[in-house]
Amino acid sequence: MDDKQLYRIAVIPGDGIGPEIVPAGIQVLDAAAKAFGFELQYEAFPYGAGYYKKTGTFMPDDALDVLKAFDALYFGAVGLPDVDDTLPAKLFTFKVRTSFDQYVNFRPARLLPGIEGPLRNKRSEDIDFVVIRENTEGEFVQSGGFVRPEFADGMATDTSIFTRKGIERIARYSFELARRRRKHVTNVSKSNTLIHSLAYWDRIVQKVSTDYPDVEYRKMYVDNASANFVLHPEVFDVIVTTNFIGDILSDLGGAIMGSLGLGPSGNINPERTYPSMFEPIHGSAPDIAGRGIANPIGAIWSGAIMLEHLGRQQAAECIVRAIEATIQQGVISVDLGGSAKTKDIADAVIKNLQSE
Repeated sequence: MDDKQLYRIAVIPGDGIGPEIVPAGIQVLDAAAKAFGFELQYEAFPYGAGYYKKTGTFMPDDALDVLKAFDALYFGAVGLPDVDDTLPAKLFTFKVRTSFDQYVNFRPARLLPGIEGPLRNKRSEDIDFVVIRENTEGEFVQSGGFVRPEFADGMATDTSIFTRKGIERIARYSFELARRRRKHVTNVSKSNTLIHSLAYWDRIVQKVSTDYPDVEYRKMYVDNASANFVLHPEVFDVIVTTNFIGDILSDLGGAIMGSLGLGPSGNINPERTYPSMFEPIHGSAPDIAGRGIANPIGAIWSGAIMLEHLGRQQAAECIVRAIEATIQQGVISVDLGGSAKTKDIADAVIKNLQSE
């Protein structure tokens, strides 16, 4: 048993199915904490689009100061159909990521044993990679504006921003991760057309690669990478890419896993200067909210990544094994063609975790 240690977790269920999948994840986290002899203490916050409808803001002015005191943030999803869909990122997600310097977006893609993915000739050993997306710079810095937008000559701009520091640190994180995996990094960009910003990106990533002679390095344009996700996913181990490209590729990774409902992620501050935030990659899915059928695997797996970040590697691995056992037992969610409800899946994961 590990010595007793307490971790304080800020819980932000958010909108739509968030208040259904996050409690399921917490039940699994508590079971893991009990099994491995540590304690998780939670405090819930009602931030999100629903909060915006009541207050005119996605979170209070002092929210970041309050959240900064926690060891980690466990988040569900944000967004509702009757709230402007440009606001959740601007007023919540990006705000948290940049304010807490969560410059690593960590998104694994694995075809779990027992799931029939959409790629008919690929098995679980063929799809096992991690998309490392630069999370605070690049195309999503929201530097831009409108000029006479209502007129015939109206125009709009968005300017990408890439710094040497930002590129170097995400590249180093990726190569260090590859050393713990299969020692292969693929840099995905589009520098043959974005000849300044992404050519600079490529130059810095390539320079960092020379410090890791034990890690195989390859550069691939995003169009080619997208095709290879479908045709040859087995060639990928760690993918390092930009904010915008990573956003798209990680959802494609979720799709070839079988469902976005399976995909976990971490918004990580590796230096632990600030808390990191862990969330499933899917959206708030308000169309199925309240029916008890949302797939909680992405949220549960995100909880495992959170425990790994907190130094609880054994507990994290135990949760992932329990997820795999649950699926192999045929406890399959509706989005994957099964009939198991949110509670059924969480209960099965807990039972498998406790039986190890």
